[in-house]
Amino acid sequence: METLRVCVFESRRGGEMAKLVEKAGGAAIVAPSMREIPLGDNPAVKEFAESLLNGEIDFVVFLTGVGTESCMETLSVLGLKDRVLAALKNCQVIARGPKPVAALHRLGVRVDVKAPEPNTWQELAAEIQRQGISLTNKRVAVQEYGIPSDDFYRWLRDQGAIVIPVPVYKWALPADIGPLENAIRGVISGDFDVLLWTSAQQVVHALEVAQRLGVLEQWKAKANDCFIGSIGPTASERLREYGLTPDLEPSHPKMAHLVRESLAAALDLISSNASDSAN
Repeated sequence: METLRVCVFESRRGGEMAKLVEKAGGAAIVAPSMREIPLGDNPAVKEFAESLLNGEIDFVVFLTGVGTESCMETLSVLGLKDRVLAALKNCQVIARGPKPVAALHRLGVRVDVKAPEPNTWQELAAEIQRQGISLTNKRVAVQEYGIPSDDFYRWLRDQGAIVIPVPVYKWALPADIGPLENAIRGVISGDFDVLLWTSAQQVVHALEVAQRLGVLEQWKAKANDCFIGSIGPTASERLREYGLTPDLEPSHPKMAHLVRESLAAALDLISSNASDSAN
């Protein structure tokens, strides 16, 4: 039986997952991709809140539902949530899609501009223009969750806006990103047959590091050549959002099921492809 080369992006339980891979007949490389940080330790959110409360922001853009919720959780920990919600009434609130709109409505926040489907930054930009909104010399805070929206920022600046990115996170990259960088280069070199993801945030961080290394598009293309196992719908949704296609979600959202079922399916796929090539 062929030994599958498996990259695991799990951090806290990486060693345990590697043993599961080996037990299933694979060879594992662990590339830790996350470390948890306290919600209150996010200076960007605090600075955003202070600027908003001082009347120094004209527009606030919320790009994702999970980022909106994380931002509010952080503000709550900082004791600033209620004041920020009140201050949002004094500026224009923009939301990219239905998830941030829903999160804001739950908080009682009015949304002035909403992007139509498919809810990308391009639709958001078109809607801002359709409404005749001038951004010249306007201060625009943009809640980002994961990879910065550089193209959107460039468009905003082209309209004359002063862009204030507000990165929101509960998870940071590991203190040592060397193993993750090596794994990203390994994917590009064809060193892996299987990639295993146990959370959506792992996907965000892998893409963030690939972008930092200047190899994002290469990495995505090569990652799609691998068999991609995803722990469940949330991770799968994030993979698809960034152009990656999950091949399998396990019958139960557990590490053991993910490893066992992914390796079995990957072997079947390799055998099938080999048979097709032989014929």
